Amino acid sequence: MKLEKDTSEKTLYEYQKEDLNTIFQYFNESPDDVNVLYQLPTGGGKTVVFSEIARRFINERNKKVVVLTHRIELGAQTSKMLNGFGVKNKIINSSVKELIDQDNYMCFVAMVETLNNRLQEEKVEINNIGLVIIDEAHYNSFRKLFKYFKNAIILGVTATPLSSNSKLPMKDHYKKLIIGESIQSLIDKKYLAEAEVYHRDVSLKTLKLGVGGDYTVKSSDELYGNYSMLNKLVAAYEDIAQGTKTLIFNNGINTSLYVCEIFKKAGYNIRHLDNKNNATERREILEWFKKTPGAILTSVSILTTGFDEPTVETIILNRATKSLTLYFQMIGRGSRILPHKNSFKVLDMGNNVARFGMWNAPIDWKEIFLYPDFYLESIRNDEDIERDFVYEMPEELKAKFSKSDELNFDIKKEYTEVFSAGLKSKLVLERSIDQHAKICIENSEDVFDARILAKQLKEEIEYRVRLYSYCIMNNTKNYKEWLAEDYERKLRLKISQKFSGKL
Repeated sequence: MKLEKDTSEKTLYEYQKEDLNTIFQYFNESPDDVNVLYQLPTGGGKTVVFSEIARRFINERNKKVVVLTHRIELGAQTSKMLNGFGVKNKIINSSVKELIDQDNYMCFVAMVETLNNRLQEEKVEINNIGLVIIDEAHYNSFRKLFKYFKNAIILGVTATPLSSNSKLPMKDHYKKLIIGESIQSLIDKKYLAEAEVYHRDVSLKTLKLGVGGDYTVKSSDELYGNYSMLNKLVAAYEDIAQGTKTLIFNNGINTSLYVCEIFKKAGYNIRHLDNKNNATERREILEWFKKTPGAILTSVSILTTGFDEPTVETIILNRATKSLTLYFQMIGRGSRILPHKNSFKVLDMGNNVARFGMWNAPIDWKEIFLYPDFYLESIRNDEDIERDFVYEMPEELKAKFSKSDELNFDIKKEYTEVFSAGLKSKLVLERSIDQHAKICIENSEDVFDARILAKQLKEEIEYRVRLYSYCIMNNTKNYKEWLAEDYERKLRLKISQKFSGKL
């Protein structure tokens, strides 16, 4: 069965054609059971490329193609794209129990779990398969199907050739990695929008890692769902992204609901979406988001794949992640380019940029593919990231200290001076406490006002204590917490003493 010739040629960009030719050259030089992995950034058009691969493979070899996805929505989108390329296909979903009409198709689209069940039940057997295309190949659920396609070429497609399970590296299942265009190259050639990246330092010391290696939903909800962090998020949005169409990613449903509530109270047009919304609700919410200028959509990771809304102007990472794949997927949701859009904003509230590097920075995918353990070990840990934090007093708080000429105090500089003079290190904190007491008194009418101001310095106190603990190389959590409590107690005492002397 032959398909229409070159129905898709006009839709392919030059870099996609080059990748296509590289892939087919490798197919032609390799055995008919080779496994190959193709990397292309989110927004680079992976579905377009593999749809043309399917069309061309069927035409050239007259063998069937199976496309595997891990979500129902992706399957429907893939089927639609294949149809657009003239590839008549059948979706194997939960309603398909047998393939009586398989001779009418040369291409099949299936969700991995559904196809695995049918193959195990021996209800479905597809004849003459020459190529299996795996979308989002970094997910490990696909591997269970490899044994059914031992005589076919397997082409995995992903933006990040790093396995979702560190114990099952992709190099063990794919013989070769073909690397597509880089993010920066696609930006330079006007295929992707450029990211304007902003961040807010967030202490992640309360986050816990789960068995999968990423931060747990429970600990993330506790951190990002607290009132202080929610206010910090709204303030950052108002400072950087106010009025833009914004997509917020969270790690827990509770956090997303809290985010929705606090933005509503602040007067913003926002809605929440998670995997508990049914298909009708999801369509309605996404349609609202598409058509509403300045809309804000807060969600959990449901929109990291299979979601394409080019009008997104701002991406907010209101979560931390240890997953490189998720990091790229989230930011990639804002990278689609439009005639009036050549850039988008990224607001990082989880130290993710410090952990993985800039979204468009050069990255050696071949090294990551071959040596994933080395890469994972090289990712900066949270403690190292927090060493580089620089506390900036919020403008609202700074205004309460307007009568003081100098609000800053350099802990590292003071420590160097004290150490060089051979004095006790605790003198650094004593000087810091004295400076804090001074500015509280300068901006207060009485001791009670000064103590109220001192309480609002809690975040800066924790920052100074943390820097001091790094200097003396005693950075345990208990020690830092004790130091901060002792600092606050001594600050209250110092304020009382100074006021007594002043009066």
